[in-house]
Amino acid sequence: MYRTVVTLAALLCTAAACIHAQGNTASASTSDLRTITLFSQRVKEYAALHNRLEATLPSMPKDAEGIDKHQHALEQLMVDSRKAATRGDIFTPDADRLIRRLLGQVFSAPDGGQLRATIMDENPSALKLAVNGRYPDDVPLSTMPPQVLAVLPRLPPELEYRFIGNRLILLDIHAHTVVDFIHNVLPK
Repeated sequence: MYRTVVTLAALLCTAAACIHAQGNTASASTSDLRTITLFSQRVKEYAALHNRLEATLPSMPKDAEGIDKHQHALEQLMVDSRKAATRGDIFTPDADRLIRRLLGQVFSAPDGGQLRATIMDENPSALKLAVNGRYPDDVPLSTMPPQVLAVLPRLPPELEYRFIGNRLILLDIHAHTVVDFIHNVLPK
């Protein structure tokens, strides 16, 4: 019970910190805080599964070939464990709407056009996405400006936000797979 209360308190603090980073503390709604808290719970559940499965593998090798084999082994374990995963499992409709609104505020700021240009500089826009799909090894990862990361809910170290075209993805950096994504989050 105590652990549940502490976890919930930590999630609420994370949600409040995210809203505060936006500069919207006064207008942060209970709904926004709840959406961020639930999103953070789903992300933590994913990370727990990731860590549980990765612990079954030998230690991460130091050479490129060994790292690639480790990534593929973890990828297969994650895919097998998440066979029923679909787009929107983590970026639920509520989280999708909130993240779109937060990113809309960032990109409508005076430096929004420059931020978009920075993201699109090496952005692999023509990739087909699928939940549990592998992020191509030969495609660079897009730049994530700090202004963008500042408004998004924090992620555990196993995951990163990235852009592919105008889509925001959650990337499992150890398995090199797409966990979930949102379409059309970048303004044109």
